[in-house]
Amino acid sequence: MKSRILFLLSLYPWLIACNPEEYSPVVEDSYQINPPVYFGDYKERIPSDNPITKNGFELGRKLFYEKALSADNSISCGTCHQQKLAFTDGKAKSEGFEGRLGKVSAMSLSNLLWTENFTWSGKFDRLKDQSLDPIQNPIEMHLPLEQAVKKLEEKGYAADFQKAFGSYDINVERIGNALAQFQRALISSDSRYDQYLRGEIEPTQSELNGMNLFFTHPIPGQLRGANCGDCHLGPLTSGDIDGFQGFHNNGLDNDETMDDGLMAVTGKPQDKGRFKTPTLRNIAVTAPYMHDGRFETLEEVLDHYNSGIKKSETLDILIIEGSNEPINVHDEIRLHLTEKEKKDVIAFLHMLTDESFLNNPDFSNPH
Repeated sequence: MKSRILFLLSLYPWLIACNPEEYSPVVEDSYQINPPVYFGDYKERIPSDNPITKNGFELGRKLFYEKALSADNSISCGTCHQQKLAFTDGKAKSEGFEGRLGKVSAMSLSNLLWTENFTWSGKFDRLKDQSLDPIQNPIEMHLPLEQAVKKLEEKGYAADFQKAFGSYDINVERIGNALAQFQRALISSDSRYDQYLRGEIEPTQSELNGMNLFFTHPIPGQLRGANCGDCHLGPLTSGDIDGFQGFHNNGLDNDETMDDGLMAVTGKPQDKGRFKTPTLRNIAVTAPYMHDGRFETLEEVLDHYNSGIKKSETLDILIIEGSNEPINVHDEIRLHLTEKEKKDVIAFLHMLTDESFLNNPDFSNPH
């Protein structure tokens, strides 16, 4: 054994001389996240080949706000995902390179550790792939990824990559990994609702009524509910992560006018009009609403579910069956909430605002 160890030690200087950057040490510097237990297990959800480290997080944060990752150095990921707006941009449809309009609104970025199938249509199943797409997308940042690598080299990012990944080499894989590390650490868990769950505050009567309505599926004549929690599950208020179960047609359009949604990914007609159910965390600051930003206010959203549902072949059964009054087959689909009940639900939605998340300096622009 001793002779074998001496032999290996004798090779060490030779190995260093051959390719020194490959042997730069990677500091074991795990970035600490402390999500509440009611969010569910998360450790198994972090890829083993891309753990969140302090240096990886900081590199991802710099890249997230790096305008050099756009063709004309005018926009970054942070342009359409602004922290003060829960990483949305306040627009119905985001503006990309040279003001080109996208087809959907910017989704909020929080608690991504507990979601899968990213984007409104579920186009990407890995966060790093989703993170790289806007850089090269011609209507977003419009920069070929090989040019992104070159621009980061010219801006002196090699040392940041060495700290994060133990190598000065900048490549597309590492850009995606760093962006994914930063976004996985964006955890929102200190809203008034969280404080209530931790037993730290007492909600108002309106908030409590709204909370109960939110998580209740109505049964006509027996149980009043707003039907929200059927799709916006549990404390995370986001969709089911089992396959595409978290994608729903919520009655925005009829068969003739609806967008493809999930069908654009699966090719299945039964998926037409189904879109990813987003988290409602910080929903009060992420207007306008829906995948195309058609509703300006939460009141308009509640009015839609209460009396604006449009029938279609793929309308979700949870919407069809959700009513507080008996309905017949040919009746309009309505929730039949009262004005007070709608206000109570909105009061609960405001409980989901997390000011510490919206103002956390660790998530802000470092440039």
